[in-house]
Amino acid sequence: MPAFAAMTCVALELQNAPKVEDCMKKKSRASSPSATALRQHVLESILTQAPFDGWTETTYANALKQTGATRTEVDKLFPNGLRDIVEFFGEQTDSAMLECIDEEHGFERLRVRDKITFAVRARLEILTPHREAMRRLMIWYALPHHMPLGIRRITKITDLIWKAAGDTATDYNFYTKRILLAGVLKATTLFWLSDETSGNQATWDFLDRRIGDVMKLGKSISLLKEFKPAEIVDLVRDKIRKVI
Repeated sequence: MPAFAAMTCVALELQNAPKVEDCMKKKSRASSPSATALRQHVLESILTQAPFDGWTETTYANALKQTGATRTEVDKLFPNGLRDIVEFFGEQTDSAMLECIDEEHGFERLRVRDKITFAVRARLEILTPHREAMRRLMIWYALPHHMPLGIRRITKITDLIWKAAGDTATDYNFYTKRILLAGVLKATTLFWLSDETSGNQATWDFLDRRIGDVMKLGKSISLLKEFKPAEIVDLVRDKIRKVI
């Protein structure tokens, strides 16, 4: 999917996305301890096998054997199979990222760009033990019938990060901030997957440059009201290509 089209999809997804408060209410309906443990066990089993067989039905079946659970038991927890497991993995990472933010002393006093950088870096550091599983997951998301799920996931991530950073925008800035961050997150994740430097330093340098590009673009977007609609489209398309 072309980058500009993908960013448009993110904007549409944001319009239809459930409110964070609704998600939290839904999350509060906790599963029983045994069900929660089984969900986690299945996910951990898949994460150990996905680097070799990908996010496939074969991996799913092998994970069930490893956990000792029946397909019927697991289907009750993940009615949509791998799709639900992928989303569960994303939600687990979301929670861990927000926990890192909550535990970071002085986070509220950081500049906005530093808050965003911290959140993205925290997320990738959380995922580092599962880098190969993430590499295969990116391939899974790239399949045409999974692309909408990938767009929905990155939409949730960018919304969580901006709200954690204290964003209260309700006008066009709400969408532009999240669209631009989606581009940064995707580009940085792809770079991170191939980073072999000590402590992923090359990734953090790359992230800092991309955030810098976005901050410059943010200033440009504040002036969009001075342009005609066709000029705005050309400007944003050009800037997004440079960021991605």
